[in-house]
Amino acid sequence: MAEAKLIGPELIADPYPTYSRLRRLNPVFRDPEIGAWIVTSYDGVLAGLRDSRFSSDRFAQTLQLLKFPGFAHLAPARVHSFIDRDPPDHTRLRGLVNKAFTPNRIAALEARIQTLVDQLIEAFPRDHFDMIAALAEPLPLIVIAELLGVPATDREKIKHWSDAIANAFSGSFAIPDVALLSRAAVALTELFDYLAIQIEQRRRDPRDDLLTALVRAEENQSRLSEDEIYSTILILLIAGNETTTNLIGNGLYALLRHPEVQQDLWTNPSLLPQAIEEMLRYDPPVQMITRTARGDIELMGTLIPDGEKVFFILGAANRDAAHFPEPDAFLLTRDQCKHISFGVGTHYCLGATLARLQGTVVFRSLIQRCSQVQLADEPPVYRENFNLRGLKSLKVTVQA
Repeated sequence: MAEAKLIGPELIADPYPTYSRLRRLNPVFRDPEIGAWIVTSYDGVLAGLRDSRFSSDRFAQTLQLLKFPGFAHLAPARVHSFIDRDPPDHTRLRGLVNKAFTPNRIAALEARIQTLVDQLIEAFPRDHFDMIAALAEPLPLIVIAELLGVPATDREKIKHWSDAIANAFSGSFAIPDVALLSRAAVALTELFDYLAIQIEQRRRDPRDDLLTALVRAEENQSRLSEDEIYSTILILLIAGNETTTNLIGNGLYALLRHPEVQQDLWTNPSLLPQAIEEMLRYDPPVQMITRTARGDIELMGTLIPDGEKVFFILGAANRDAAHFPEPDAFLLTRDQCKHISFGVGTHYCLGATLARLQGTVVFRSLIQRCSQVQLADEPPVYRENFNLRGLKSLKVTVQA
């Protein structure tokens, strides 16, 4: 497997040729350099994520990271979110969070998201500018901050903390980076100190926000514990911030690299729902999901031993020619684009509806208000984070 390594700068720039080679060589194999199994076929990823014998619990891995200097004073349970738990804990916590994260609450956000997008577009510079900084980053940050009830003056602090934590705990293949972990330790400390004040305020003075809803969430006499409130807010901040930014940035970059597709969408905006799904398939914001085998498990004819770590590569599954004709083409005419960028089953992404809503409002507004969006001369720059795949900058020119 030396010819298809999963560590290196080429994976940041473009992982998809490597995924293709891996599927041809062996879609389920153990990488000795990483010390984990890699699954790259659609059928393998789908079967593995649906198999409850593959555990989502990454607490042991998190505990190892928390042994680095700077974490000793933190309660480990506060970084053990519901997405990293198995039933029945996951079922209980997901049910409680669902009480606070209802479809009606999300649907009611569309008008506010539209207002925010309009304001951000109106503030576009006249010359070429960075679309990530101008739109893709600020919108999800404002939306999740307002949803939680974070004051506008505190948004930049929340963004700084979220970025630092995500970069250290993203589940990358690489050996843990001591500098990133050090920044994450400071960020977690400051974030939890901040949340302690916010949570206490909501207990004394409930408001119409998600933070209050989490504090008060209850089902069958079960409530979120103090640690569970912290861990839930933490994952909502990271997932609601980083991944939606990546959806917008990656999606726009895909359009700009395929001007004929962009022209079709601008000419026929009714294609937007298909466009959003194709963006999610073509270059997903989250590249992989990690699981651990509980017992010896046969997957696609390969035996994965008990206790082994498995990386299910979503980005590879979404480019599997067995399920997506012309998998490396960016097309708006796919029938039933059944990508798995939001996962499947009980761990299907809680924020999928909100992410799609923000993406829809953003691209609908660009179509309506910008006659032309083009790449500027400067090449885009990717964040150095394999799993949370997204652009650090995307320079464009826009005509009203």
